[in-house]
Amino acid sequence: MIRNFFSRLMYGRYGSDMLSLVLVCGSLILWLLSGLIQVDALSIILWALSYAAMIWSIFRMFSRNYAKRRAENDRFMELVTPMISKFQRKRAQMRDKDHAYFRCPSCGQTLRVPKGKNRISITCRNCGNVFQKKT
Repeated sequence: MIRNFFSRLMYGRYGSDMLSLVLVCGSLILWLLSGLIQVDALSIILWALSYAAMIWSIFRMFSRNYAKRRAENDRFMELVTPMISKFQRKRAQMRDKDHAYFRCPSCGQTLRVPKGKNRISITCRNCGNVFQKKT
C-alpha cells in the first residue's frame, strides 16, 4: 500500500542520481557541522546552506524536467569523474601485491612491473625510454 503510494507519487518524476546523493550527504554534513561549531554566525550560515542543499536535492528529485536534471548531472559527473577514476586506480594499485607501479621519467606514463626482481631495467612502451628501478 505504501509502496504503491510512492510509486504513483514518483511516476513521471526525475528521481535520484549522483548529484542528488552528493547534495543530500553534503547537506547532512553541513547540518552536523552547524551543530558542532560554537560560533553563532558561522553556525547559522552552515545551517542555512545545509537546508538550501536539501531543498535543492528534493526539488531535483521531484522535478518533471528530465532534460535539465540530466544536463545538471552530466556537468557534475564531468567534474567528478577524473577524481573518482584517479582514486579507483590508486586503490587498485595498492591492492595489487604482485606488481610495482612506476612513472616514466620522460613522459609520465604509469608502468606496471613484477615485484621481487630486485633491480630491473624498465622500457617505457609509450616513449621507449629505458630506466632502472628497484622493485
